[in-house]
Amino acid sequence: MVSKDFIQKMETRQNYRNLWHTDLLNAVQADTPYCCFATFCSPCASYLLRKRALYNDMTRYVCCGGYMPCSGRCGESRCPEFCLATEVFCCFANSVASTRFMLQDEFNIQTTQCDNCIIGFMFCLNQVACIFSIVAMIVGSEEISQASHILNLLSDVVYCSVCACMQTQHKVEMDKRDGMFGSQPMAVPPVQGMSRIDQPYPPTVGYPPAQPQPAYGYPPAQPQPAYGYPPPGAAPPQGYPPAYPPQGYPPSGYPK
Repeated sequence: MVSKDFIQKMETRQNYRNLWHTDLLNAVQADTPYCCFATFCSPCASYLLRKRALYNDMTRYVCCGGYMPCSGRCGESRCPEFCLATEVFCCFANSVASTRFMLQDEFNIQTTQCDNCIIGFMFCLNQVACIFSIVAMIVGSEEISQASHILNLLSDVVYCSVCACMQTQHKVEMDKRDGMFGSQPMAVPPVQGMSRIDQPYPPTVGYPPAQPQPAYGYPPAQPQPAYGYPPPGAAPPQGYPPAYPPQGYPPSGYPK
């Protein structure tokens, strides 16, 4: 059963304000060569992305990013490279998801509804293929068995495609982090820079907010003088204030 803390952290991650630099639909277009590399050599891509997400400092490495019960109990401190290689080959799906959660928690990145639909479709298709395989094994029908093989093949194609796009999305986001798009690279965060199950809430960090710039061609607004006339400290104009009462007041003939 999923704990309330885990559910609360997932809800907190949905409330993040920043967005991925590219969504899953446009990941192939954003970096086609890397997407091909992630398709045909997925574990290698996952290894390199996790190491890069840790700023190439393997002393920060924790199995599955600290999101699994076994995290921190696999001897990562003694041989982090070997542990990471074992993770990406034996638990490939968890390695990709852990890198994704690390980036989301570090930069306050939310998952868009479109990305959620794609990931949900991948999981649902995988479950349907698994159910058809079980039914085909129990019933022994040739038609159901053939349908289960087709669904399993389709599920594998979708799974490999979505994981490749997801890893390309992570790579492009780290390119943005490292200043490869013209902006300044971000500083390395502290070691405790990710949200795990044993932490209360994700840290409130992320990309610095953009400063508002004045409109092009317009000078900055000048401070307005205080209300009233004349301005404080200015000499009053000649004849100001008017003499009161005016000369010849009250008018002649007016009873006193």
